[in-house]
Amino acid sequence: MYTISKLAEILSSESKFVDGQSVITHLVVDSRSIVFPENSLFFALSSHRDGHDFIADAYRKGIRNFVITDKKYLDFASDCNFVLVDDALLALQNIATAHRNAFKLKTIGITGSNGKTIVKEWLFQLLAQDYQIVRSPKSYNSQIGVALSVWQIDEKHNLGIFEAGISAQNEMHPLAKMIKPEIGILTNIGEAHAEGFSSKKQKLIEKLKLFANASLFIYSPDYVEAVIPAQIPGRAKFTWSCTQPADLRINTIEVGAVKSILKATFRGDSIHCTLPFIDKASIENGIICWATLLAMGYLPEQASFRLSKLSPVSMRLSLKHGINQCSIIDDSYSADISSLSIALDFLNQQNQHPKKTVILSELFETGKDDRLLYAEIAELLEQKKVNRIIGIGSHLAVSANMFNIEAEFFDDTAAFIKAFPHIKFDHETILVKGARRFDFSKISKLLTQKVHDTVLEIDLNALVGNLQFYRSQLKPGVKIMAMVKAFSYGSGSFEIANLLQFHKVDYLAVAYADEGIALRKAGINLPIMVMSPEESAFEAIIKYKLEPELYSPDILKGFLNALPNDCVDFPIHLKIDTGMHRLGFDGREIEELIQIISQNKQAQVKSIFSHLVASSEVAHDDFTQGQIEKFESIATSIIDVLGYRPLLHIANTGAISRWPASQLDMVRLGIGLYGFDAALKNNVGLQTSMVLKTTVTQVKTISPGDSVGYSRRGIMPGGGTIATVKIGYADGYNRTFGNGVGKMLINGHLVPTIGSICMDMTMLDVTGIEVKAGDEAIVFNHQHTIADLAAQINTIPYEILTSISQRVKRVYFYE
Repeated sequence: MYTISKLAEILSSESKFVDGQSVITHLVVDSRSIVFPENSLFFALSSHRDGHDFIADAYRKGIRNFVITDKKYLDFASDCNFVLVDDALLALQNIATAHRNAFKLKTIGITGSNGKTIVKEWLFQLLAQDYQIVRSPKSYNSQIGVALSVWQIDEKHNLGIFEAGISAQNEMHPLAKMIKPEIGILTNIGEAHAEGFSSKKQKLIEKLKLFANASLFIYSPDYVEAVIPAQIPGRAKFTWSCTQPADLRINTIEVGAVKSILKATFRGDSIHCTLPFIDKASIENGIICWATLLAMGYLPEQASFRLSKLSPVSMRLSLKHGINQCSIIDDSYSADISSLSIALDFLNQQNQHPKKTVILSELFETGKDDRLLYAEIAELLEQKKVNRIIGIGSHLAVSANMFNIEAEFFDDTAAFIKAFPHIKFDHETILVKGARRFDFSKISKLLTQKVHDTVLEIDLNALVGNLQFYRSQLKPGVKIMAMVKAFSYGSGSFEIANLLQFHKVDYLAVAYADEGIALRKAGINLPIMVMSPEESAFEAIIKYKLEPELYSPDILKGFLNALPNDCVDFPIHLKIDTGMHRLGFDGREIEELIQIISQNKQAQVKSIFSHLVASSEVAHDDFTQGQIEKFESIATSIIDVLGYRPLLHIANTGAISRWPASQLDMVRLGIGLYGFDAALKNNVGLQTSMVLKTTVTQVKTISPGDSVGYSRRGIMPGGGTIATVKIGYADGYNRTFGNGVGKMLINGHLVPTIGSICMDMTMLDVTGIEVKAGDEAIVFNHQHTIADLAAQINTIPYEILTSISQRVKRVYFYE
């Protein structure tokens, strides 16, 4: 047990206590994710934002123990304990290291570029019957994530499995100190996070530092060819390879319809195993697990049997549209306390429905007594303001009296499915969270609207990563207005707005009032600017507390006249035309603008702004500089009359990094959130946040000279094979992509269209490629990008994104 005074002693830091015996059981780095405040220690970390800014929020939620780096906060409140340190992140890591050193458990450390999380989760499945295992939740492998993972260790655990991820030099040493791996595993070294290193070799050497003191290192020689043997760590080594001599030499891989059979040589004997997967990545990860079991002393027969029972791992929960206007959060592949807490945090981000329901299976392999386990879960649900629980499993049903919310329990999944027609689900957000043996995928299917085979997948983690990238480019104090107009560039409405609200952007902007009204009805309470307000919408704008962009004397006077007589300081925004010549007060209207607002008492100018025409284009830099200077001059003249300073903003996505002087008080972030910025070469620093995919409906063999599609526009002189996929111009796949202009990825091959694009279908020339009905066809992803598609038809990424029709189902993934 740790007290705040004990932790301060570990840190050798200056402290100010009101109660030095306050017990600490939880370490908190995010004021939005507080569950047990009375026993939590909040770390005011500073990265993209200063953690001290959130102390007040944490205090309101009940936290009274803080680690700070700014001395002035020692006097924040008289009923709090404070530990003053030089570096809050280092303090968090030092506490985790001290905690790790208090236990003598075997640990497995995993690093690499790809496959870390899958290998960790599969090793958990393979070893759980022999060990009490503590492991990283989801993919908690960062400087913060590893510390929080290690903090979970307690006396019942005898094996830890932790993953470590880095993105720059000198990051691995603190992770190695916290994990102290006895066994090290290196997974595939790919291109992920390559921008932080000068070469692949430099990245590999940094990753290998995790295993400097490992007793056993498991790896493929193919992964470490960039270094000399002396640089390979581990007092003992176990190798595997498909191409060269190794302790486990894979000789053949036979890929079937649903499983793969691997034959290998181990210690001079022929051995084999069956993996219930057929994709290349899963086979590679499966081989790593096979090598690990053999290196740990398991017999080949034991290893083969366990590997054949592996289950798929979904490390991403998904948000989908459900029946009866519900939102479904599908996390149906795993259930443990850590991942449940993460899923509940995501549930709490959803504000589109007032009611929140959790469908939960009983939990296994926690090492906790049922009474203590379900009491903790009941408290967790209450803290997260869940309204209803549907529990599945006999152990959970026995603990029904612990839940002081609306509750219903079933002995198994079959019993729930039988009762499903009589259970009411309506306008609520439902988290489906279950252990694998309960097969909750059946429940998810019942609750989810039928998904069209063409799906736009939105990676919410990537979107947040892009937001944080731009935050890192901003000067201190600069605010962010996120553009969510046009259905958030085709990616969704409240789903994206909820995420942005949770991650504390300062403003949202929509094109029309009805978009803003929809967000208000979905529980979004951020300030929302309406960029194209119509006079017919003024009443609704006032009712729903939206903030209009006013761009001409007539619309300004019209809106002011629409305000109730008793209205005071209603927020408005003034648009200045500095060269775009689309909307905005031009230079000749500024005097009239000043006259109108100087006589106004009912409205308050929240911001004055303009729009840069070509902030990403070097050829127009002089014009851009002129726009900025003109805007600042006009804004100053308006401020002089107002007597107060509104927010000033002119920088769009492209200007944030190219024109830092234009950041002013706020920036408007648009398509950069989704991974595209013409000002960044190859979008360096951004992540692809969307994948558009469909499926093959039918495969046909075409005779020489036959035509394909309407008007016989597709001709195959030599014959061949075509695949018809379920996307057409009604889905937003433009007709100009026809006749070989457009391309899609199928089974790793880029294949061209043939013939005209149909309303609901497109034909692809797949001659020479193994393709079957049901195979996935990628319209765009991180390899075949939206920018590639835009170039094919001479347009811009904006048009590609916003053209994706509403009938294409959006599925949101969050890790």
